[in-house]
Amino acid sequence: MKWFFAALGRYFDFSGRSRRKEYWFFGLWYVLFAVFVYFTEQAMFSGLKKDEAGVLTIIYELVMFIPGLSVAVRRLHDTGRSGWMVLIMVIPVVGIIWYLVLMFRDSTPGDNEYGPNPKGVQNPYAYGRGGWGGQV
Repeated sequence: MKWFFAALGRYFDFSGRSRRKEYWFFGLWYVLFAVFVYFTEQAMFSGLKKDEAGVLTIIYELVMFIPGLSVAVRRLHDTGRSGWMVLIMVIPVVGIIWYLVLMFRDSTPGDNEYGPNPKGVQNPYAYGRGGWGGQV
């Protein structure tokens, strides 16, 4: 859940890079909250048709549009591509498949034109504090 709030904390930040983990966990929590809002709204307002989105669902989607777009742009930056590549989804079928392939790709190693690699050192045993890398 920390990745969801990390993406929300960078609401209008379209610069820099975001890891796969941040992108996919944001997407997971986004969908879970959307389903929760939808079913809560269906339970509260019985006058809604089964396939009809209510006001709360629409507000949620509008509020979450910018953070979803910004985390997608930063994810594309992490793979070394321009954020404008998000528009590839406009192409039916092939564009969506290509977009998903880009989202699953690993980060470009090291720094790129969009900033430093957000991964850093993830293995606590690689360096210092008595791990496999030796004592500090």
